[in-house]
Amino acid sequence: MRLRLAASLLVLAMAVHAPAFAQQDDGPVVTANDAGESADALRAREAIAYETPLPRGAPTEDYPLVAWCAALVEGHIALGRTLTSADDLDREIVRLGGLEAADFRDALRAGQSRQTPATLAAARTAEAEAAGKWTPLMAQTDESARSQAFGLFFGLPGRCEHAARRVRQNITTPPATLQQAGLDEVGQPVAN
Repeated sequence: MRLRLAASLLVLAMAVHAPAFAQQDDGPVVTANDAGESADALRAREAIAYETPLPRGAPTEDYPLVAWCAALVEGHIALGRTLTSADDLDREIVRLGGLEAADFRDALRAGQSRQTPATLAAARTAEAEAAGKWTPLMAQTDESARSQAFGLFFGLPGRCEHAARRVRQNITTPPATLQQAGLDEVGQPVAN
């Protein structure tokens, strides 16, 4: 079961970050926009991401959300590194998570000076809460329980990627709504 879930996570990561697998270095993951995605396609993906409800407890403001996302990925990586029975797939998931976490941390550093003290405090709180979710799992002495938890992590909301880009690029305008992006309520193009 864990292997099937981990495989699904890797396939998802490959689909989302396909150009990154073609890279030979361990640099940042190439996003779809860097690979030639049109502005309209990016706007549509962002509209879908921002109109999709976040998990309970996730911050809604971009900067704290990126801190929350970074802490969740870093906790997942830390849990994966405790596994003595990790296979190649587990190690690849940890490697990809490291790239994703680095991207989030870079966005946080780029946007830090533009944040209010209240936003920085909210980011610290969100990060601590997200990191705390991993504490009971890391404390498990049974490696199979940690392994199962590692395999059950389904990843982050799509909004994390967009929030990081918006923070990094200092985009302060609201994201497009589904309607503004020419999409219906389920994210499909509206027929003209």
